[in-house]
Amino acid sequence: MKNITLLGATGSIGRQTLDVLREHSNQFRLYAIAFGRNVEKAQEIINEFHPRKVVVQDEKIRQALDIHNSHTSVLVGKEALEEISADSETDVLVNAVMGSIGLEATLAAIKTRKQIAIANKETLVTAGHLVMEAAAKYGVDLLPVDSEHSAIFQALNGEAHHDINRIILTASGGSFRDKTREELKSVTVADALNHPNWSMGDKITIDSASMMNKGLEVIEAHWLFDIPYDKIDVIQHKESIIHSMVEYADTSVIAQLGTPDMRVPIQYALTYPDRLSLPISKKLDLIEISTLHFSKMDLKRFPCLDFAYQAGKQGGSMPTVLNAANEVAVDLFLREKITFLEIEKVIENALINHTIIPNPDLETINGIDQEIRRQILKSYR
Repeated sequence: MKNITLLGATGSIGRQTLDVLREHSNQFRLYAIAFGRNVEKAQEIINEFHPRKVVVQDEKIRQALDIHNSHTSVLVGKEALEEISADSETDVLVNAVMGSIGLEATLAAIKTRKQIAIANKETLVTAGHLVMEAAAKYGVDLLPVDSEHSAIFQALNGEAHHDINRIILTASGGSFRDKTREELKSVTVADALNHPNWSMGDKITIDSASMMNKGLEVIEAHWLFDIPYDKIDVIQHKESIIHSMVEYADTSVIAQLGTPDMRVPIQYALTYPDRLSLPISKKLDLIEISTLHFSKMDLKRFPCLDFAYQAGKQGGSMPTVLNAANEVAVDLFLREKITFLEIEKVIENALINHTIIPNPDLETINGIDQEIRRQILKSYR
């Protein structure tokens, strides 16, 4: 029986992780959770799973919870997030929080040698060099939950790293894949949240529409698999059946296929190196699908993907700026303070105006992150 600590329990990945835990209740126990502001959903989780520890953002949310059992304790704040991540009772940390807030919790788990299932791509984007250095030092594997990185992880199994020609990330194209730049000028928040293939949270759905999500995945793949950026390609694949591919020196391409269901990579990260049945997931029927489509990514059409490549190659503090600016810009768009295309301008301006700091430490990263957010928000008050 593995004790699971789940950060971001009320989000899309968190809820699908709970589906896996329900399916295999004889294998996993929900030991601790952390969530943001969705008290109603968190209360349902607490009532069903009875976790030993619950972490909330602030005292107001703590008081809104109704805890009926004596063995569940409620903790408050960022330090508590790190505490449950490093808890001696935690066997597997599932980091599914949204944003750079997951960074310190991941580092805390690494230092206590936890198995980590990582769905918080911003952690690696913001401070990939620190996270991977720590993982190497403490002998910890980061098991990817993103469907694309899980696919790569599986395609790399048993293969020699020096035989890799390139990694090929697939992208659905998001909500606006068939719209021109001119048509994007008038799109609404509701339009952007209507993803054709996946059911995800608001932030990641907007990132998918702008293609920043794929850009963050490029940086994440660079760190997870120790691959240079010029060996990471992105192609558009509308059906989201091939989740990603690896091309080897002999021109062989190994791909991982499946229906668009995040519970599959979540479960694989929890059970690796074993596999369990997953009856709740639909089996892939290639006869039913019949045809798969692929097309080249246009970086002029999707400049956010280009920004990510540039920031990743420049390195240092640039990916931190990229991530912070994007998080603020997406929030402004969701609150209808800016248009969809203005997301790109907010990010580009932040990158242009930043002076790169090579190899920043954690304190510097956090300082840059907060300063970028402050500067952008100041411009839109």
